[in-house]
Amino acid sequence: MPQKTTPKSKASKSSKSTSKPKVKKNKSEAKTTKSVVNVKPQKTSRSKKSLAVISAPHSSSGDNSTKKETVSQAKKSTTNPTVVTLLAATAAFSAAALGLSIYNFIGGSSLNINFGPDGNSANFTEGSIADIAEKVAPSVVSIITKTKTTNGWYTYNTTATASGTGMIISSDGYVLTNKHVVDGATEIGVVLDDGTTYSDVKLIGVDPLNDAAIIKINGVSDLKPVKLGDSKTLNVGQQVIAIGNALGQYQNSVTEGIISGVGRNITASDGNNNYYETLSDMIQTDAQINSGNSGGPLLNAAGEVIGINTALSASGTTGNSISFAIPISSVKGIIKSVIENGELKRAYIGVGYIPVTPTVAKSYNLSVDHGAYLANSDAIIAGGPAEKAGLKAGDIITKVGGIEIGKAGSLSTLIGEHSIGEVVKLTIVRDGKEITTDITLSAYETPEKTTIIRQ
Repeated sequence: MPQKTTPKSKASKSSKSTSKPKVKKNKSEAKTTKSVVNVKPQKTSRSKKSLAVISAPHSSSGDNSTKKETVSQAKKSTTNPTVVTLLAATAAFSAAALGLSIYNFIGGSSLNINFGPDGNSANFTEGSIADIAEKVAPSVVSIITKTKTTNGWYTYNTTATASGTGMIISSDGYVLTNKHVVDGATEIGVVLDDGTTYSDVKLIGVDPLNDAAIIKINGVSDLKPVKLGDSKTLNVGQQVIAIGNALGQYQNSVTEGIISGVGRNITASDGNNNYYETLSDMIQTDAQINSGNSGGPLLNAAGEVIGINTALSASGTTGNSISFAIPISSVKGIIKSVIENGELKRAYIGVGYIPVTPTVAKSYNLSVDHGAYLANSDAIIAGGPAEKAGLKAGDIITKVGGIEIGKAGSLSTLIGEHSIGEVVKLTIVRDGKEITTDITLSAYETPEKTTIIRQ
């Protein structure tokens, strides 16, 4: 049984490109960061944590053309890189868990995914924001973490705490959050909207290709999961709201805004630039997001989760109008893996690719201006699904399951929606001709360092 306590009072709730701007990750934390892949918060007593994005290109008609890219998402157009900071508050090392759910009852868990009308076409009406906030708030949690480290020659231990946000994705306690929120934590605690606190919480796993992680509250069976929407059908200008543990102090604060852009590629780092992490295919929003919001939900007007709030512009620490969220579709595959099998595994096809933009197409003399380009034989991982399916150097993957790579998402994002063992139809342009082939997805294994993205 989980340790469960009810505090006397709840945290209060509050409402609501320039060239190379800085961006921060929204985690309120006090921990020292480590690496690009495992984003850890800066240790500072009760301070806000942030992870900065340092190479998020602006959206424009022309992309920077490079023969080798370190981002996996295809953008409509990008030019100058942007620096952002992860949204974690440094008061307790943790972040928020993103809540997803799918109508699929397996092993006592249930995911709640919308299979009805597309919620991205909905608009807010008078009073609807308050209604959505009240409905979703029970599914949004605050995450508190502790991290112990040994310092210097004296070998004394120090403990840092941080806080962030998370979302309940199953009734039996699975919670989605950012990887940088919980990475390295020795203790994880979860606080519900009603103040109920759980300390029997464990890390299930982290996404090897994205800033996402899933934790589990043990011994529960009656939690309310969020409903997952579809980030592939987002529209620039559509209305959204964000909910999170602002500044690590103001639980389930609600802000509103619009989607300012999609397909943004950024490089995130902690506030002190100790390490960096590439994040691609991000959703840009002007909904005010503060440190401590990491892992919280970005919601459409139907109350469905369309993104995981992750980073903000580093030009300031609070109230920024440039924030970034991970598309929810890109992590549905790992969520299904956890719900169905109890372990986090990501599906992949086994290629290294260059995101195709009009500039890249011109540089390589390609016949299409979108997709994922397999530039040479090194792009096909030996023994991987792509090699087994007959993909060749020079191929351009343009669709995944009939969905075009581009506005709907990059190759990595579209594959991220599927599970290990699924058979997916790929549309490929080879020697100027369009062909299709079926590919069986395998479990991702961390490759050796490479100058092009592997998926």
